[in-house]
Formats: sequence, C-alpha cells, structure tokens
Amino acid sequence: MKIGDKASLSRRVTEADIEECVKLMQDRNPMHTDEVFAKGHKFGKRIAHGVISLGLISAVLGNKLPGPGTIILNMNLKFMAPIFIDDTITAEVEVVGIKDEKGVITLKAECRNQNKTDLISGIVVVLLKE
Repeated sequence: MKIGDKASLSRRVTEADIEECVKLMQDRNPMHTDEVFAKGHKFGKRIAHGVISLGLISAVLGNKLPGPGTIILNMNLKFMAPIFIDDTITAEVEVVGIKDEKGVITLKAECRNQNKTDLISGIVVVLLKE
C-alpha cells in the first residue's frame, strides 16, 4: 500500500434500504419516511439516511483498501448534499498518509452520486490488522 492508492464501491439506494435503516436504527425521521412531510422541506422529497453512505465508505475500507481487518479509528466527514432514493452513490477512498510503526493509515473519503455531485468528503483514520 502506498500514498495515492484508491478503491471504490458503488450502490443504488433503494426503498428497501430506507426500510432496513428504519428497522436497524429506529430512525423514523419523516425526511426519510414520509413523502408528504418531505415535500415541505427545501429538498422537496425524501432523502436517504446518511449512514448508508457511511456504510459504503466502511465497506470499501474493510473489503478493498486497506482491506480485511481494518478498524476505523476516526472519521471527519462533511455532508455536502442529500442522497435521494434511486441515486447511485460511489464511495471512494484514497491513501493520503501512512504511519507504518503503528499500523495507522489516513485516507481521504468521498461519496458522489451518478451526476458527480459531491455528497460527502473528509478524512478517515484506520488501524490495520497486525
């Protein structure tokens, strides 16, 4: 692994994803679950739970780069735009710092939708499997 290495993963956000988030996290915010309520918000329609994109970033980290055994130590992410149902989001991570003696890696993390709109951007610090 070296600075500049990248990996990504894409997923279409579905109604079933929203339902699973409600079941798992008990987040019934009407911005996610009630179309009539959400129409009155500046976004004009329901949005997906932000944790869906965070989970996609986590999946890239744990499955691709750095890979199995990776543990997230810190995330500093900015949510820049909403994720809507039926959006296809792509999470990408890039190695920006390595501390070999401690097994700590710093990565830039970003999520974009199918229109290349920036959704999330920030830094993730992870611990590698020994």
